[in-house]
Amino acid sequence: MLVKTFGSAVYGVDAITITIEVNVSGGDLKYYIVGLPDNAVKESLQRIESAIKTNEHSFPRTKIVVNLAPADIKKSGSAFDLPMAIGILGASEQIGDPERLKDYVMMGELSLDGSVQPIKGALPIAIQARKEGFKGLIVPKANAREAAMVNNLEVYGIDHLDDVVAFFNDANALAPVQVNTREEFFSNQYEFEFDFNDVKGQENIKRALEIAAAGGHNAILIGPPGAGKTMLAKRLPTILPPLGLYEALETTKIHSVAGKLPENASLIAKRPFRSPHHTISDVALVGGGGVPQPGEISLAHNGVLFLDELPEFKRTVLEVMRQPMEERRVTISRAKVALDFPANFMLIASMNPCPCGFYNHPDKECTCPPGAVQKYLNKISGPLLDRIDLHVEVTPVAFTELSNVQKGESSAQIRERVIKARTIQAERFTQQPGIYANAQMSSKTLREVCILSAAGETLLKKAMEKLNLSARAYDRILKVSRTIADLSCSDDIKPEHLAEAIQYRSLDREGWAG
Repeated sequence: MLVKTFGSAVYGVDAITITIEVNVSGGDLKYYIVGLPDNAVKESLQRIESAIKTNEHSFPRTKIVVNLAPADIKKSGSAFDLPMAIGILGASEQIGDPERLKDYVMMGELSLDGSVQPIKGALPIAIQARKEGFKGLIVPKANAREAAMVNNLEVYGIDHLDDVVAFFNDANALAPVQVNTREEFFSNQYEFEFDFNDVKGQENIKRALEIAAAGGHNAILIGPPGAGKTMLAKRLPTILPPLGLYEALETTKIHSVAGKLPENASLIAKRPFRSPHHTISDVALVGGGGVPQPGEISLAHNGVLFLDELPEFKRTVLEVMRQPMEERRVTISRAKVALDFPANFMLIASMNPCPCGFYNHPDKECTCPPGAVQKYLNKISGPLLDRIDLHVEVTPVAFTELSNVQKGESSAQIRERVIKARTIQAERFTQQPGIYANAQMSSKTLREVCILSAAGETLLKKAMEKLNLSARAYDRILKVSRTIADLSCSDDIKPEHLAEAIQYRSLDREGWAG
């Protein structure tokens, strides 16, 4: 007897529906799985046989052929266990009405005792199932809330193979999982572990991060050990505009595919903050592998990627970020497939000014030999620095500021100003799809939007000549000054906005490193 069940394979951040055709026929005792299965899929028959027999069902002792269609797409992972097991039971007439199977997509890894283990990518699988008009989706209970975020689709969470068999035999009525996605999403948007009112002093650094958040600018913090670089960077997501529902769904899909969502997770409500260690590999950062998976830059999509101790990262790792930072996506190419992962993130980096950490320190003397500071800085390539808009020097906090019990400005107050500036930018770029912040402006748009007065042009010219700023600093200064003007609700870029933007180009000054 031939029976069809339906599963799903995740490629990139999207899913493809897979038809599992099971034919149980007379003949010699042989099992075949065809349709480009990998080793995990090939091994599934041993798990399925044990699960079926352990639960006192009959495993056919005849020829079994399982075809995973379309047959020209490679199938990987153990999540096809459940639809294959139900297909075998249906084809051996142990399920009352096999016709009901065509209405449901099901995925899950089986243990030898028939219990069902969690899977990756439940959210994109649910989105694809709804798109193709399936009535329901059957997934492990640990993934049910994640999949139930998709409306107009019945999602059932199951713990055991017998739950599914009883469901299709009408012996057990499963209740669909209900999730109020919008209510949970909006109730969790502003719950942060950190807040800027905990920070003592560092008002100039707070201001720089406010500008970075308002314009979507990349920033690098340079300062001695213990000055507060990491502490400040961790608080950046608290002042970014809240995620929209579409952004949250896109972000959750990526984390779902990577298996990074916690058990019983719902929609991601806060912007992600990813902080990989400096020993990370190229593939782990940008994504890839035999079955391409999203890397750290995609997991930071719509959020912040923080690279602590930037010069300690391998140069090859940093260089692979250059293209994704410009295009805001990363393409992973293989012989038979090319997958796009979104990578629209803000880069925040931190570094010591030199190997010993005390170059330009107000109190401690740098012990590095001549040329060591420049050599340390040269670990970061010019093209990468070219993509970082704000260079912020962080100085140690004085004891009088540390001992001050009065709290500073809260993240909520700063976030209000950031949202207001982002609203101005959204109105400015309504006719330019894909651009939502000043940092994304092209050179052509920059010339149209950033028009300087005669006083502003004179100031910028003098600054570039006197501070020996490089040519690449020109566009960055204009973009940052436009953001500063937006924070001030000013239509024009004034000289004071330019002056503030110029001070954030420390590493472009000739002779900065001695």
